[in-house]
Amino acid sequence: MLATFLASTPLLEESWKLSRHANAAGVQNFVANRVGEVTYVAFPGLQNVGSGPCSRELVALGTAVEGGFTPFNRHVVEGKEPPMVHAGLLQLFLDLYNTQNFRAKMTEIMNESKSLVFTGHSIGGAIASLSALWLLSFLGNTSLSTAVFCITFGSPMLGNESLSRAILHERWGGNFYHVVAQHDIVPRLLFAPTPPFILQLHSFFKSLQFSLTTPYNAQLAVQLSDENKAELFHTVLACLRASSSGVSDLEGGPFWPFGSYMFCTDRGSICMDNATAIVKLLYLMLATGSPNSCIEDHLKYDEYVTRASWQFLMRTSFIEGSSTESSYEAGIALALNSAGINSHEPAYGLAKECLKKANQVGCRRNLNNAKLAVDLSKITPLRAQIEWYKSFCDDSDDQMGYYDSFKQRSASKRGNKVNMNRFRLAFFWDKVIEMMETNQLPYDFHKQPKYVNGSHFYKLLVEPLEIAEYYRTGMHTKKGHYIEHGREKRFLIFDKWWKDRIVGEEENSPRSKFASLTQDSCFWARVEEARDCIYEVASEMDMGRRLLLLEKIEMFEQYASRMIDRKEVSKDVIAKNSSYNLFVGEWRELKSHVKPWPLQFPSFHDGGNMVP
Repeated sequence: MLATFLASTPLLEESWKLSRHANAAGVQNFVANRVGEVTYVAFPGLQNVGSGPCSRELVALGTAVEGGFTPFNRHVVEGKEPPMVHAGLLQLFLDLYNTQNFRAKMTEIMNESKSLVFTGHSIGGAIASLSALWLLSFLGNTSLSTAVFCITFGSPMLGNESLSRAILHERWGGNFYHVVAQHDIVPRLLFAPTPPFILQLHSFFKSLQFSLTTPYNAQLAVQLSDENKAELFHTVLACLRASSSGVSDLEGGPFWPFGSYMFCTDRGSICMDNATAIVKLLYLMLATGSPNSCIEDHLKYDEYVTRASWQFLMRTSFIEGSSTESSYEAGIALALNSAGINSHEPAYGLAKECLKKANQVGCRRNLNNAKLAVDLSKITPLRAQIEWYKSFCDDSDDQMGYYDSFKQRSASKRGNKVNMNRFRLAFFWDKVIEMMETNQLPYDFHKQPKYVNGSHFYKLLVEPLEIAEYYRTGMHTKKGHYIEHGREKRFLIFDKWWKDRIVGEEENSPRSKFASLTQDSCFWARVEEARDCIYEVASEMDMGRRLLLLEKIEMFEQYASRMIDRKEVSKDVIAKNSSYNLFVGEWRELKSHVKPWPLQFPSFHDGGNMVP
């Protein structure tokens, strides 16, 4: 389906056209071209990789640029490798990133274009991938809605399995499309250890890059000997076999694919997004090649792209007895024919099994999605019971409201039932996130309205209870305040889902009555922090620290007043004995005892942390 899409749109052809232009021009940075509302940015394959393209040195990506790849820091797991990328390729990107021209051009494109496609051939494709990862990381912290895609041609592997997993967790896998020729050695090169003839290989790779400037008459200035070419081919093939079989004793494994791979042959194309299946096909397709074809194919993308643009799959009668096979089996055979693997070849059985497993994974995602929809309906009664509890608390004679009633609850059947429902709902949503992060759900799962709206309602309803329990049990005295030290990952993810949704005009209409649920799910955590600041002011002797605390309190008061004026809070906030009304009284009392002070308050954005 994805290969059909790429072949039927201008994306593939326009990306290759600009990549070819960047190669032929021999530019060192990048070239850009706008086509309608889409801007294409291409990086040349002729690049000087300081550590050598065959080096396998990896460095952590999350700390590479201050604030540049921060989402990858969220995926660092103790005892495991962090998301890492090829050191030399990262340095090439950093050299580009640190130029004023690059960042100025990116700003211009984001302001003028709806979509941005990064592209490149060979090493240029790796720079395109890093540029796309940087921009996706950057856009996550802004209100800009530029669509970012990356299409590479014969690009080397970029990073480790942790990087691949992090990209899946961020739901960016669908933004990357890697076009790979049937026997091209470059996308497979980093699966193998550094060969003993490394100096000759570096020299050869430079000449290979140089030939990119003359793609129509590519003659390599320096050739590897036939013996070295054969050794390179068989070493890479052996390491790919080991990686595709899960065998690690051949030292073939710090690099791993991410995104979707479109494999091109003379017969057609096949597209896959399952990393394990991709590695298997990288091996099986190379096994049908030779030491010469693995080098020649790196220079034949012009032919492959041209062919793919007018013919996605060659529909020839290549299956004997196809009339007796099911449409599923025929489809598998057709795909393998497009991959250049015939039914009489030894690799056919393995390749067929590989495609079947990859297809089963895709079907399983859709099945899991359907099962989750059923599970979502099953937890509705749990949510309804908490809603009923909120109404009961808000109308109670003690006038404490929902948050404070739960925080100060005694041992009662009602309170215990709500607390148990809180745990059960958390278990459900944590399971959803785990399935999403382990690629068990469709790529667009986080954009489906039922889950975006359902998770948002859950957050607004239940997070106040999470905050109440956090402060009820004194966790703030052990770990620190809730927003920075106690908030569960699921709420951060739901914030992002809600932020990325399509906003309707009705959401901007002013409210005529108070909201059923406070629209800032962390409102009560901000109340607790503000009250804590009031207590600190009373005992603080340092004037600078004292002024800082007073500024924080004043900023929260202004923020809360705006929320109330816009009726974005539930009525439990203004209940007579609520923590917020206690804060108002304590703040009024403090101000009556504190001499006036000159304050210059920075802007405080709705929903932001209470910071100076």
